[in-house]
Amino acid sequence: MRVLGIDPGLRNLGWGVIDVQGARITHVANGICHSDGKEGDLAFRLVSLHTQLTEVLRTYKPDAAAVEHTFVNKDAVATLKLGQARGIALLVPAQAGLTVGEYAPNAVKKTIVGVGHAAKAQVDHMVRIHLPGVQIAGPDAADALAIAICHAHHMQSAGRLQAAVARAQTGASA
Repeated sequence: MRVLGIDPGLRNLGWGVIDVQGARITHVANGICHSDGKEGDLAFRLVSLHTQLTEVLRTYKPDAAAVEHTFVNKDAVATLKLGQARGIALLVPAQAGLTVGEYAPNAVKKTIVGVGHAAKAQVDHMVRIHLPGVQIAGPDAADALAIAICHAHHMQSAGRLQAAVARAQTGASA
């Protein structure tokens, strides 16, 4: 299974693609979509992110996608703009027919580092441990790879739970 992780941002939208085969996770690609357009031209910046992320999906053909939740900060205008970039991050995979997992930043950090309030450097370090030899395009791409790894772990856990429930139901009906 191929998983796309997306770290939404209006200026820099990070993305990372991994392949998951059982417990084995391998790096496929990662990068950052930089929004084009003038600072005040939000619509064109969103179109730019949409176009670039659509190309990532076309190129790598993921089977699943995950996006980080937006945290609310003190600057309401900045939070709204980030929310619009997050909308693009949700829309593009949905347009490709993918179900999109959503994770709080603390959940991603806890899955990758083991601590919910880990620093960016710790996340980057643990992503490199999970994906030996990976060349990471930048902090936003590292976060996106962490989101993809988090989603892979949660999908595997859900699969094990479903299998256990199915076994229990089969045993109960026998």
